[in-house]
Amino acid sequence: MSNPSRAASFRAGARDTIPMLVGAAPFGLIFGTLIATTPMAPWHGQLMSLLVFAGSSQFIAAGLVASGTGMLIIWATTFIVNLRHMLYAANLLPHVRHLPARWRWLLGFLLTDESFAVMSSHYHKHPGDPFGHWYFLGSCISMYSNWQFWTLLGLIFGAAFPRLQTLGLDFAMVATFIAIIVPQLRRMPWLVASVVAGACAYGLRGLPYKLGLLTAVLAGIAAGMAVRHLPGRHDAPVNGTAADNAGDAR
Repeated sequence: MSNPSRAASFRAGARDTIPMLVGAAPFGLIFGTLIATTPMAPWHGQLMSLLVFAGSSQFIAAGLVASGTGMLIIWATTFIVNLRHMLYAANLLPHVRHLPARWRWLLGFLLTDESFAVMSSHYHKHPGDPFGHWYFLGSCISMYSNWQFWTLLGLIFGAAFPRLQTLGLDFAMVATFIAIIVPQLRRMPWLVASVVAGACAYGLRGLPYKLGLLTAVLAGIAAGMAVRHLPGRHDAPVNGTAADNAGDAR
């Protein structure tokens, strides 16, 4: 494996993740400003971004800390929210199974919704890429660096602009998630998981402590996993052509 090939794959992964960086930037900025409204010190917020590196869980944890919720509830809540990463890992495992444990642990820690979307597309187009893990690393490192930078900026300006989080910047992340999810809906497990999760989230939106959202996450994961493991080929593209199905089978 030559260094130029590694470097080129790493740069390509970082380059292809740029649209996701733009969407995540306001989200990281808002998280930084949110810390100023909680009992946590600014360095707690940066440490959370460094060690947890999970935007949704960080927001939920910060909100629960601000409301005085016990640590056990915070751990359980963030664990449930991050269960979706089990689906991501199951999808990507065939492409990284051959890697040493140190590689799998590193990529597992750095995996996010955005990097998964980039990697899923890459492996679908290049299933046998020998430098795929370097592409994967480039995508993850760019997301990780981006999140640290915007968290720090939010922490710095949080006190000076306390109403920054009310400017609607969080819509950029909503748009990013739409861009991540919609292309995946062509596969039946994703479609079923999205419909079930969306229906549960809407129907249970009145439950306290965001229990409706947590229930929706669990229901969506369970539905997607159930469809994936039903007899027959249920992860083929919805209304896909024979060429699509052949591409998925490679």
